Amino acid sequence: MSNFKQNLEKYAELAVKVGVNVQPGQTLVVNTTLDGAEFVRLVAKKAYEVGAKNVVVNWNDDELNRIKYDMAPDEVFTEYPEHRAKELIQLAKEGAAFMSIVSSSPDLLKGVKTERIANFQKAAGTALKEYRQMAQSDKVSWTVIAVPSQGWADMVFPNEPKEERVSKLWDAIFAATRTTEDNPVEAWEKHDQKLHEKVDYLNEKKYTKLHYKAPGTDITVELPKGHLWVGAGSINEKGHEFMANMPTEEVFTVPLKTGVNGTVSSTKPLSYGGNIIDKFSITFENGRIVSFQAEEGEEVLKKLIETDEGSHYLGEIALVPHQSPISESNILFFNTLFDENASNHFAIGSAYAFCLEGGKKMTQEQLEENGLNESLTHVDFMIGSAEMDIDGVTEDGKSEAIFRNGNWAF
Repeated sequence: MSNFKQNLEKYAELAVKVGVNVQPGQTLVVNTTLDGAEFVRLVAKKAYEVGAKNVVVNWNDDELNRIKYDMAPDEVFTEYPEHRAKELIQLAKEGAAFMSIVSSSPDLLKGVKTERIANFQKAAGTALKEYRQMAQSDKVSWTVIAVPSQGWADMVFPNEPKEERVSKLWDAIFAATRTTEDNPVEAWEKHDQKLHEKVDYLNEKKYTKLHYKAPGTDITVELPKGHLWVGAGSINEKGHEFMANMPTEEVFTVPLKTGVNGTVSSTKPLSYGGNIIDKFSITFENGRIVSFQAEEGEEVLKKLIETDEGSHYLGEIALVPHQSPISESNILFFNTLFDENASNHFAIGSAYAFCLEGGKKMTQEQLEENGLNESLTHVDFMIGSAEMDIDGVTEDGKSEAIFRNGNWAF
């Protein structure tokens, strides 16, 4: 068996056993583009091997999507197929596990009218609200992983011969997900443990706020009472572990919705809605975005912020050391799944209920009363660098170093 085939097998096994951790009798739902076809067949085999009842695959095609955005009438982008939303919600209620395989070119929709993209993001967010809330409170197991496409590989490795780019991107994905280790499943268990040490330290400290300083960034983020730091593995309501993102290098929590003040600058491009937003800064007052600017994709950023009222606020803050495997690979992936795991980041939009004590069992109203943000969207953007310092402020007002020069200070 070739090295590539071997790694692909190991990657599929990781996705099934560690990513969604498929249980006997469980249905696995896979959302993928056609670029993932070979990999999805392997995933299905691995899932059935561990006792899955059914593997349901929802296929997408990037070229068809582009044709639709270029040629379909405007009104089609204000609708989301109700039957698809109902199917996802029904499957989630029945305890299915969900795997999303990302592979689209980061600028797939470049040049498409921003209204069309914004309208569809909003329609999808509205239709899938119930499903998203189930995922964000760990009711179901879910994971996001990646496979290369030619369009994506062309952006990541423009200086390599065209025919070598996809295999180079495969190598980078295998390395980032620990697939190349002798026993990847065991490697992930160790990695999970390491991240939990940081989580335990931060949860013990119960900081009231964090202060971030870096070139172009000076921002204070208050944390709600009862906030919880989490990292790596999550646990669904049946008590089964899963890994929501592969790769993952972050530990994260929720900000107090109205407690963000100052300006933050991006340190990596953000691929959102098939477009690139780059070199941007955002200013917050009492949690709300009051101004922003971007050298590239400003109109797309504007539409993102205007999705709804909640998209004017943050829903997540995450810590990732500059000295981490993806950061040290020096590869800019133009894909948030990877780039957010090379850099500290914030997320515009909805908060994760599981980042609050008792949050998994709270209603939306109770979560909001506790200072958590609600929105139709959740979009991470990267703010970390080797020049970033972060201080945590304790209950009694003492400032302690959390990050110095982009890395853990404890």
